[in-house]
Amino acid sequence: MSDEDRTVAGVEYELMLLSRYHALSWQRGQQTLDRSAYLILARLELDRLMSLKELAEAFLLDISTVNRQVGALERHELVERIADPDGGVARKIRATKTGLARLRADRDLNRDGAERVLEDWAPDEIALLHDLLVRFNRDVEALEGRAWPRPESD
Repeated sequence: MSDEDRTVAGVEYELMLLSRYHALSWQRGQQTLDRSAYLILARLELDRLMSLKELAEAFLLDISTVNRQVGALERHELVERIADPDGGVARKIRATKTGLARLRADRDLNRDGAERVLEDWAPDEIALLHDLLVRFNRDVEALEGRAWPRPESD
Protein backbone atom coordinates (compact mmCIF):
# COMPACT_ATOMS: atom_id res chain seq x y z
CA MET A 1 0.00 0.00 0.00
CA SER A 2 1.41 3.39 -0.98
CA ASP A 3 1.72 6.29 1.45
CA GLU A 4 -1.16 8.04 -0.34
CA ASP A 5 -3.33 4.90 -0.07
CA ARG A 6 -2.55 4.66 3.66
CA THR A 7 -3.43 8.32 4.11
CA VAL A 8 -6.75 7.95 2.26
CA ALA A 9 -7.50 4.82 4.32
CA GLY A 10 -6.77 6.88 7.43
CA VAL A 11 -9.12 9.64 6.26
CA GLU A 12 -11.88 7.06 5.69
CA TYR A 13 -11.34 5.64 9.17
CA GLU A 14 -11.42 9.06 10.82
CA LEU A 15 -14.62 9.93 8.93
CA MET A 16 -16.18 6.72 10.26
CA LEU A 17 -15.21 7.74 13.79
CA LEU A 18 -16.53 11.27 13.24
CA SER A 19 -19.91 9.94 12.15
CA ARG A 20 -19.93 7.59 15.16
CA TYR A 21 -19.21 10.39 17.61
CA HIS A 22 -21.84 12.61 16.05
CA ALA A 23 -24.39 9.79 16.22
CA LEU A 24 -23.53 9.22 19.89
CA SER A 25 -24.74 12.70 20.78
CA TRP A 26 -28.28 11.57 19.91
CA GLN A 27 -27.88 8.42 21.99
CA ARG A 28 -26.89 10.45 25.05
CA GLY A 29 -30.42 11.79 25.18
CA GLN A 30 -29.65 15.49 25.12
CA GLN A 31 -31.05 16.21 21.67
CA THR A 32 -34.80 16.23 21.16
CA LEU A 33 -34.71 15.37 17.44
CA ASP A 34 -33.57 12.15 15.84
CA ARG A 35 -31.00 12.33 13.05
CA SER A 36 -33.48 12.28 10.16
CA ALA A 37 -35.66 14.97 11.79
CA TYR A 38 -32.60 17.16 12.37
CA LEU A 39 -31.47 16.83 8.75
CA ILE A 40 -34.91 17.44 7.24
CA LEU A 41 -35.56 20.48 9.43
CA ALA A 42 -32.08 21.85 8.67
CA ARG A 43 -32.79 21.57 4.94
CA LEU A 44 -36.23 23.15 5.29
CA GLU A 45 -34.73 25.96 7.36
CA LEU A 46 -32.68 26.99 4.31
CA ASP A 47 -35.03 26.07 1.46
CA ARG A 48 -38.26 26.97 3.33
CA LEU A 49 -40.65 24.92 1.16
CA MET A 50 -39.96 21.56 -0.47
CA SER A 51 -42.12 18.81 -1.89
CA LEU A 52 -41.66 15.18 -0.87
CA LYS A 53 -40.03 14.56 -4.24
CA GLU A 54 -37.58 17.43 -3.73
CA LEU A 55 -36.69 16.16 -0.25
CA ALA A 56 -36.23 12.62 -1.57
CA GLU A 57 -33.92 13.90 -4.30
CA ALA A 58 -31.97 16.06 -1.85
CA PHE A 59 -31.36 13.13 0.50
CA LEU A 60 -31.03 10.47 -2.22
CA LEU A 61 -33.81 8.48 -0.57
CA ASP A 62 -36.93 6.74 -1.78
CA ILE A 63 -39.98 9.00 -1.63
CA SER A 64 -41.81 6.50 0.62
CA THR A 65 -38.98 6.72 3.17
CA VAL A 66 -39.13 10.52 3.16
CA ASN A 67 -42.93 10.40 3.39
CA ARG A 68 -42.69 8.27 6.57
CA GLN A 69 -40.09 10.61 8.06
CA VAL A 70 -42.13 13.71 7.21
CA GLY A 71 -45.25 12.01 8.59
CA ALA A 72 -43.51 11.50 11.93
CA LEU A 73 -42.44 15.15 11.97
CA GLU A 74 -45.97 16.21 11.10
CA ARG A 75 -47.46 14.17 13.96
CA HIS A 76 -45.16 16.05 16.35
CA GLU A 77 -46.14 19.38 14.73
CA LEU A 78 -42.57 20.04 13.59
CA VAL A 79 -43.56 20.40 9.92
CA GLU A 80 -46.76 21.06 8.04
CA ARG A 81 -47.97 20.33 4.53
CA ILE A 82 -49.27 23.34 2.64
CA ALA A 83 -50.56 24.06 -0.84
CA ASP A 84 -47.83 25.07 -3.29
CA PRO A 85 -47.85 28.90 -3.27
CA ASP A 86 -46.77 28.80 -6.93
CA GLY A 87 -49.89 26.82 -7.85
CA GLY A 88 -48.20 23.45 -8.38
CA VAL A 89 -50.06 20.21 -7.75
CA ALA A 90 -47.63 18.77 -5.18
CA ARG A 91 -48.07 19.95 -1.63
CA LYS A 92 -45.04 21.55 0.00
CA ILE A 93 -43.50 20.75 3.35
CA ARG A 94 -42.63 23.63 5.66
CA ALA A 95 -40.99 23.64 9.08
CA THR A 96 -43.19 25.00 11.85
CA LYS A 97 -42.02 27.50 14.46
CA THR A 98 -41.85 24.61 16.93
CA GLY A 99 -39.77 22.56 14.51
CA LEU A 100 -37.32 25.39 13.93
CA ALA A 101 -37.08 26.10 17.66
CA ARG A 102 -36.22 22.46 18.39
CA LEU A 103 -33.72 22.43 15.52
CA ARG A 104 -32.01 25.50 16.96
CA ALA A 105 -31.97 24.01 20.46
CA ASP A 106 -30.34 20.82 19.20
CA ARG A 107 -27.91 22.83 17.06
CA ASP A 108 -26.90 24.80 20.17
CA LEU A 109 -26.15 21.51 21.96
CA ASN A 110 -24.07 20.35 18.99
CA ARG A 111 -22.17 23.64 18.90
CA ASP A 112 -21.55 23.46 22.65
CA GLY A 113 -20.08 19.98 22.15
CA ALA A 114 -17.88 21.18 19.29
CA GLU A 115 -16.70 24.10 21.43
CA ARG A 116 -15.72 21.69 24.22
CA VAL A 117 -13.69 19.58 21.79
CA LEU A 118 -12.04 22.62 20.17
CA GLU A 119 -11.45 24.46 23.44
CA ASP A 120 -7.66 24.02 23.35
CA TRP A 121 -7.31 24.59 19.59
CA ALA A 122 -5.84 27.80 18.22
CA PRO A 123 -8.26 29.97 16.23
CA ASP A 124 -6.27 29.35 13.03
CA GLU A 125 -6.55 25.57 13.57
CA ILE A 126 -10.32 25.85 13.96
CA ALA A 127 -10.52 28.00 10.81
CA LEU A 128 -8.39 25.47 8.90
CA LEU A 129 -10.61 22.58 10.03
CA HIS A 130 -13.69 24.54 8.90
CA ASP A 131 -12.17 25.35 5.52
CA LEU A 132 -11.11 21.73 4.92
CA LEU A 133 -14.54 20.38 5.92
CA VAL A 134 -16.24 22.85 3.55
CA ARG A 135 -13.91 21.83 0.74
CA PHE A 136 -14.45 18.12 1.43
CA ASN A 137 -18.23 18.48 1.52
CA ARG A 138 -18.33 20.61 -1.63
CA ASP A 139 -16.19 18.06 -3.46
CA VAL A 140 -18.62 15.31 -2.40
CA GLU A 141 -21.50 17.48 -3.65
CA ALA A 142 -19.70 18.03 -6.97
CA LEU A 143 -19.24 14.27 -7.42
CA GLU A 144 -22.94 13.72 -6.67
CA GLY A 145 -23.97 16.63 -8.86
CA ARG A 146 -26.00 18.06 -5.96
CA ALA A 147 -25.01 21.19 -4.11
CA TRP A 148 -26.29 21.47 -0.55
CA PRO A 149 -27.43 24.94 0.49
CA ARG A 150 -25.50 26.69 3.20
CA PRO A 151 -26.37 29.56 5.50
CA GLU A 152 -25.42 32.91 4.01
CA SER A 153 -22.53 33.34 6.45
CA ASP A 154 -20.67 30.61 4.55
